[in-house]
Formats: sequence, C-alpha cells, structure tokens
Amino acid sequence: MNPYLAEFLGTLILVLLGNGVVANVLLAKTKGHNAGWIVITAGWGIAVFVGASISAEASGAHLNPALSVAIFVAEIGKSGGFSLADAIRYIAAQMAGAILGGALVYAFYRPHFNAGDDADAKLACFCTAPNIRGSAQAFFCEVIGTFVLALPIFLMQKPTIENVAASMDGAPTLGLGAVGLFPVAVLVFGIGLSLGGTTGYAINPARDLGPRIAHALLPIRGKRDSDWGYAWVPVLGPIAGAVAAAILYRAVGAN
Repeated sequence: MNPYLAEFLGTLILVLLGNGVVANVLLAKTKGHNAGWIVITAGWGIAVFVGASISAEASGAHLNPALSVAIFVAEIGKSGGFSLADAIRYIAAQMAGAILGGALVYAFYRPHFNAGDDADAKLACFCTAPNIRGSAQAFFCEVIGTFVLALPIFLMQKPTIENVAASMDGAPTLGLGAVGLFPVAVLVFGIGLSLGGTTGYAINPARDLGPRIAHALLPIRGKRDSDWGYAWVPVLGPIAGAVAAAILYRAVGAN
C-alpha cells in the first residue's frame, strides 16, 4: 500500500473507533450511555491498535502529526532519514483521514446527536477540552502526555532506520511498525487512565483538529461553536511534547 494512503486509512479508522467510543458513552439513548472513562480509554487503546495494524507495514503507522514531526527531528542528519517533505505529506494524509473519520462518527450516530440537547457533549464527540479552563495548564498537560507517548516509542523501536523495511515507493517507515503494536496500544490506554483527566489527552493534533473541523462544517442539530480559542493547545502542545522526546532521545545517544 502507498504509505500516504496507509496514513490516511489508519488515521480514519483511529478517529472513527476512538471518537466513536466517546459518542457511544456521551450521546443520548446509546447502548453505552454513561459507561464511563474506563470504556473511553480502553476504546482509544483499541482504536490505536487497529489503526496502526492496518498501516504499520506501509507507513510505520505514525497516525499523528506530532510523531511525524518528532521522527523528522530524530532523523535530522541521517542519510535516507525521514525528511521534512515526508513529514508534510504524512501530516496531510493524517488530517484528511481525521476529518473524514470525524464526519463518519456523526453519520453513524446521527439519530443520537439529534436525540439530545447537550451541545458540549456533542462537541466532545469530535475534540478535546479541559475540564478546568486554563490554556497554560492545559498546554503543559498536553506536552507531558505526548512526551510520555513519544519517548517510549523512540526507546522501544529499533534504533536505525535501516532496520525498518522501506515502503513500496522508498519512503522511510520509522514509527509504530518498528516496535510492535500492542505495547503502544497499552501505552495509550495508560496515558488515558493516568494523565487524561485534565484535558481529555488529545496527544495527537490530527485526532483533535481534524474532527474539530468536521464539527464546524457538519449540520449537527443544536451544536455549539467549535471552541476555536482552545484549538491551538491540542495542536502545539503535542508537537512540543513529541519534539522534546525526540531531542532527549538524540541527546542520550539512543540513536
């Protein structure tokens, strides 16, 4: 499979299953209504596993612009490393998949979106928000959460890009495909359980911004604004956290 198609499809499935479990728990008259935080965090762990499984061989299963940027930083100066052009193309594919994934969640749960009047719950089916408002603290939480995601991925993977199979068109595939997928799914589950209570642990700009764009565009009954004043936090926070992990990884000589 083309690596960019793999990133598109993997991110689409990630968002469909991940935001889908949020919708199942939060929306009115669903079978999973009020099932709670454990269900949401478990669902996101499974979403990561499935999305990564279908894309790992072709693209390395980044599925996350913060990881793509961090892998670019980790590979700077390496012959045949993951280039800025690679990162930009990966991110474009991830964003397209995330927007479509968010739209599919709405299409799937449309009667339940129509059945309730809680505009905040409807927005939460697309994107994250802090339970206690405060952008500085939320930014800090997203930085730390994504650092805890990215650093173990770097430390678990084989250290050189030569040990990772190239995709069909020669694009490098450094990413989740190099480490085994189950540990990363468990890592995401653990981040949700331990660090997700403040901001909803976006830890992925595409997972938040893509569905947020879908929310803004879709004709959702009784929807509120898309909280654009907060939207920069789950974009820049994860990127900062992942880049910090990449810099530490390089500094300790792990690569």
